[in-house]
Amino acid sequence: MIEPVLSDDAFVGDVESARPDARTLHVWWLGQSGYLVKWNSGRLLIDPYLSDSLTEKYAGSDRPHVRLSRRVVDPARLGKISVITATHQHTDHLDERTLRAIREADLKADEPWLPMLVAPRAIREIAEQRWGGDVNVLLNDNETYGWGDFSIRAVAAAHDRLERNGRGWSHYLGYVFRFGSICIYHSGDTVVYDGMVEQLRPMGIDVAILPINGKLHNMNGAEAAKLGKAIGAKRVVPCHYDMFEFNTADPREKFIPECERIGQAYHILRLGERLTLQNG
Repeated sequence: MIEPVLSDDAFVGDVESARPDARTLHVWWLGQSGYLVKWNSGRLLIDPYLSDSLTEKYAGSDRPHVRLSRRVVDPARLGKISVITATHQHTDHLDERTLRAIREADLKADEPWLPMLVAPRAIREIAEQRWGGDVNVLLNDNETYGWGDFSIRAVAAAHDRLERNGRGWSHYLGYVFRFGSICIYHSGDTVVYDGMVEQLRPMGIDVAILPINGKLHNMNGAEAAKLGKAIGAKRVVPCHYDMFEFNTADPREKFIPECERIGQAYHILRLGERLTLQNG
């Protein structure tokens, strides 16, 4: 079992002690494709999966979801989250148990609070069912939402292929987040598709968070490294591994060698570890 670098009290303490400002933000890996970002007075959760719901659901099936790593933190302990984003409806990216724990804790707080939930327009019904309330912001690809120095731009993701409903709305998205002068791209689950590089290259991406598992319609480590280089990302952070036995990868096998071969900067985050970003 992989132990987080920081978990529970130690993790919460690190989050509380981190001091962001207009040019600095902090990012923690929560496992799989989940991240916590702290900037100015805000906190953003991306695709949080902080439960054992899939392990329980598939126990005894022909595809058991055996966990490789311990949970970083009880989601009810994350404090006042400003925004939660979900890239698509799969449970390891839109987990009802995680979302409800956050919602219930925030509503029971001394000063009740509810985060803003952002999800693809195409999955509104299932997102609202799992969240237990309205989705505040629904996006399709190429749409942007923001306020102040923070914005989210939706980018289509191809989880095997570019899939749209009858209205032309994408079922799978990635998000380009801008925190003042710092830009983070979280691809969600995707393979590389025609036009993806041309769309992302002009955005000035500081960090690209990309899957490397290479299974179930996601890019592998070498493909993630090449995509990061093609879009001009200053740094690539790999994700979507070390959660389940049947669907993982080792970044040392394909991702790191390819990054070093092509000269792409990268950063390997351990579970519960903080990455601090600064931009002038």
